Amino acid sequence: MAFGKNPLMDSRRPSSSWLSHWSTMAPVFFIALCLIGVWMMSSTTIVPVDESLEDKLEMKQLVTDTDPKTYQDSSGDVPDEAARRDADANMKDLTVEPKSESSEEQNMIDKADENPEETTKNDDFDKDNEGKKDGDSNQTSEGGETIKEGDVNAEEAAQEATGSDREKNAAQQTYSDENGKTEGGEMVKESESKEQSFQSTTVSEQGKIAEQDPMDQDRNSENSSDFASNGEVKSNDGAGESKEEKNADQKFTQVSRNGKSSSSDDQISDESKGDDQNKGGQESDEASSEQQSKGDLSDEVLLPNGAQSELLNESNSQNGAWSTQAAESKNEKQTQEASKEGKTMYSWKLCNVTAGTDYIPCLDNEEAIKSLKTTKHYEHRERHCPGDPPTCLVPLPEGYKQSIQWPHSRNKIWYHNVPHTSLAEVKGHQNWIKVSGEYLTFPGGGTQFINGALHYIDFIQKSVPGIAWGKHSRVALDVGCGVASFGGFLFDRDVLTMSLAPKDEHEAQVQFALERGIPAISSVMGTKRLSFPGMVFDVVHCARCRVPWEIEGGKLLLELNRLLRPGGYFVWSATPVYQDLPEDVEIWEAMTELTKGMCWDMINKTMDKINQVGMAIYRKPMNNECYDKRSQSNPPLCPDSDDPNAAWNIPLQACMHKLPVDPALRGPRWPQPWPQRLDKAPYWLNDSQIGVYGKPTPKDFTEDTEHWKYVVKNSYLKGMGVDWSIVRNVMDMRAVYGGFAAALREVKKEVNAWVMNVVSIDSPDTLPIIYERGLIGIYHDWCESFSTYPRSYDLLHADHLFSKLKKRCKLLPVISEVDRMLRPQGKLIVRDTAEVIGEVESMARSLNYKVVKMASLSGDNEGILCVQKTMWRPKEVETTSASST
Repeated sequence: MAFGKNPLMDSRRPSSSWLSHWSTMAPVFFIALCLIGVWMMSSTTIVPVDESLEDKLEMKQLVTDTDPKTYQDSSGDVPDEAARRDADANMKDLTVEPKSESSEEQNMIDKADENPEETTKNDDFDKDNEGKKDGDSNQTSEGGETIKEGDVNAEEAAQEATGSDREKNAAQQTYSDENGKTEGGEMVKESESKEQSFQSTTVSEQGKIAEQDPMDQDRNSENSSDFASNGEVKSNDGAGESKEEKNADQKFTQVSRNGKSSSSDDQISDESKGDDQNKGGQESDEASSEQQSKGDLSDEVLLPNGAQSELLNESNSQNGAWSTQAAESKNEKQTQEASKEGKTMYSWKLCNVTAGTDYIPCLDNEEAIKSLKTTKHYEHRERHCPGDPPTCLVPLPEGYKQSIQWPHSRNKIWYHNVPHTSLAEVKGHQNWIKVSGEYLTFPGGGTQFINGALHYIDFIQKSVPGIAWGKHSRVALDVGCGVASFGGFLFDRDVLTMSLAPKDEHEAQVQFALERGIPAISSVMGTKRLSFPGMVFDVVHCARCRVPWEIEGGKLLLELNRLLRPGGYFVWSATPVYQDLPEDVEIWEAMTELTKGMCWDMINKTMDKINQVGMAIYRKPMNNECYDKRSQSNPPLCPDSDDPNAAWNIPLQACMHKLPVDPALRGPRWPQPWPQRLDKAPYWLNDSQIGVYGKPTPKDFTEDTEHWKYVVKNSYLKGMGVDWSIVRNVMDMRAVYGGFAAALREVKKEVNAWVMNVVSIDSPDTLPIIYERGLIGIYHDWCESFSTYPRSYDLLHADHLFSKLKKRCKLLPVISEVDRMLRPQGKLIVRDTAEVIGEVESMARSLNYKVVKMASLSGDNEGILCVQKTMWRPKEVETTSASST
């Protein structure tokens, strides 16, 4: 440092030689003394600690008086001398750790140097709010400037007091007005009296906040997490007392070691953090306090200490029932981006196929059908799926309308929805179907029950009382169903019927059934097993079904034997039963021999005089006793290695499967009477088996049942945006135990629907359990098209299906298939991972579907989506034919 000369010393210079020597030494001593004096004077900058500590202790006592519970270690009224002694002790403590003190001071100086403009503003602010003390002693700075020592001390004391008030004021503003900030992070100037009033109210309010309801604390935690997203900290209301005590003992270096926030995003935090950090500053080192008042305040209040960092992490990871604004905004941006990508990525076109509005990809593969060597066994009616599943959309019939609601739809449908009249011309006289203006009507008749299905159904039970519709017999299979009037009227007897018929043997017969609201699939008894497990149907029915049961060793009838549960019934109503034509007699004799070899017992052969038709009713045996007594093994028994439950693309064989004899296995015992069988775990499930969800199967089954009851009653019926009064045809695309279908049955007063339960071929084989409950379903591979007509279902339900499918096939063709099966105005409900939900939602938007509901589920990364199909169809048509791939 450079020092000016003292004129008094210059005027007293001696003239002697020794004086000349002294004159040489005097400046040296003087300079040394000056250096010592400068060092002492520079050290006096710490002296005002005494006064500021007095002010600080008085301020602490004021806080204690306001809320004694907040600071339990408050010392009460401290005499001035005692306060000074404490201050002296603090001075000694400061000098004990020069390294940490100097590093803290240097950090604060560096921060002040980085923000000189704000430092000047803070100095001016402090001087405006603090009277100057008298004092004439001058200090000479390094730059040669002279300032008053008393002013310095007064500045520091004022900054200690008013800085605390200003920060408390800022903290109070955070709770009342998040926008109460100035540009550049500067603090708004307030009068000293107003600051002191804020000081007391802030502490008292924090005491109240600490006693808030947990829900309110969650809200405060959410607000805290909003600040936390920018690296800022806000005091946690629920833990104010103990953590503020700890903060009071922290040094600012501990606060600032985590770094520093940036730019205008941190303006709010400068105010919101003031309360906590001010309390810590009151008991910190005075040198750091001086640098705080002159330096950048935001550097110190933005960064959390250890306890606050823990709270920050907690509020980031756990926000209770509310998400943060940052998360909501991010999700919305992602949704919008995904929607934009969807509209550009998914370019939908209409299918260019001969089948037009009735296109079923796996049944209308013209190229595959043309390449067949023979169609003798109805190979052309079997499934031949394209190598590349189509991604085109099926057009709507001209004039299509929303389907008529059940039960009115059983009697009539809109003509334009299924615009086919040839069946009415061929079968109108048998009361299958008739054209009536804009409707197609269904009198309820059939080839074997011209006078109505209900009379026919009751006649069967009268002939064999043991059938006991709706109690003993709950699940039926109707082969060659026509327009499915038999299954449609069995609903009146509480029987659920799976109706099947090949496509186009009678034009659109299965499509008529589905449009009427009756369960049906397009399938044929040809060369492969039907896609059902063994021993599941209580009754199988054939009324003039045109199936040659007796040929090729009875291969087709033996397939029915596989499907019938032990003790089940086969109702055969056909001309060979009651006519004497040579062909009929031949068939009857062949059937008699075949059924005898199969050990079927003909319970009754009778004649319905009203309909003038006869029927034979057979019953399958309950055990293997008859098989063992046969003189000839014709038909033969299947090898033990042949699994009767294997049904996906399995060729038919002319053999019978032995019946299970172990009472613990499925088969020997009939299910519980309906409806008790719906919710009761099948007797053959035991604790040694592990269920789909990892628990013993009986418990797994029960918990799944209760889960879906809760979901349906508390979510699907109330908050899903579905008008269940118009929902009739439902498909559960991944059914597991059939819990969703069972839950809908429980609310039959609100929902008059049936459910097609689908079990994927790569999922655990739970379909036998579904049938045991008295429900229906089918095996399927969702990487292929389903064997149903377009516009078949009102609602599709997919629980964690798509995330599993993505491992095997592309999702886009599956969504195209969903669109094909759904009716316009129909709903798709998806429960899956958030990633899959976003992907499906993007595709749905590209299809112009309406997003009815989209929400997060409890658990890790789970969501739910409900979308509604509209009448929209693209204008452009594919250039290549989808049916020839």
